[in-house]
Amino acid sequence: MIIRPGAIGDCILALPALEYLRTAHTEVWTPSAVVPLIRFADRARSLASTGLDVFGLPDVEPSASLIANLQSFDSIVSWYGANRTEFQEAINELGAPVEFLPALPPAYGREHCADFFARQVGAPTPAFPRIPIPNPSTHTHAVIHPFSGGTRKNWPLDRYRELARRMPIPVRWCAGPEEKLEGAERRDNLLELAEWIAGARLYIGNDSGITHLAAAAGARVVALFGPTDPAIWAPRGDAVRIIYDDLENITVERVLDAINSIL
Repeated sequence: MIIRPGAIGDCILALPALEYLRTAHTEVWTPSAVVPLIRFADRARSLASTGLDVFGLPDVEPSASLIANLQSFDSIVSWYGANRTEFQEAINELGAPVEFLPALPPAYGREHCADFFARQVGAPTPAFPRIPIPNPSTHTHAVIHPFSGGTRKNWPLDRYRELARRMPIPVRWCAGPEEKLEGAERRDNLLELAEWIAGARLYIGNDSGITHLAAAAGARVVALFGPTDPAIWAPRGDAVRIIYDDLENITVERVLDAINSIL
């Protein structure tokens, strides 16, 4: 079994490592949003549905079915609970064969995150996350997703709007369920979203999980990075352009140049 927590982008960057661990029977526990992307496993479950979080909590007993489930595996690789000593102790008391791995690369390094995860399990590097999309639809529009997990990583929305007006091809906007953007495409299922983005001629976005999704699905990607280091966190794909600068310094003209270089 593989237990992989984290944000969407973190989980996508870990896909090569997860797939390398596949055996004759593989089960993956991961955040609910990521479950549709786990297509290589025999079973994928949302972490929230397992009750795993109760281990190590005072005066809370995990269910007998959960304990029996954990004990049934020959091997468990967990990026969950790597920093919770009480959680690890409670799991180890079961006698379950668990190996705990750090869920994020060290702050002092500059190794790409996908390579860090791959190297943890002995998988080949450089590691390129892939979400196979068989026969994606072909469209002439570009997709813009102007959000991310934190506002400090967002290029100003008014510049995205100016970019859209000056684009050489039509634009369709993309947003998450809680992101306010009138007329945007919204799909709760990440695999369905990946299929839709893969059919576009181009994707443009910030340092976000959806940008990693687009690259892994094989889309042409222009990604705008500011406070985070693309040497560690850039999306990886065959047609990815990264613009790295203080976000306020990134002009519409600079993004248009990157778009023209990739179309």
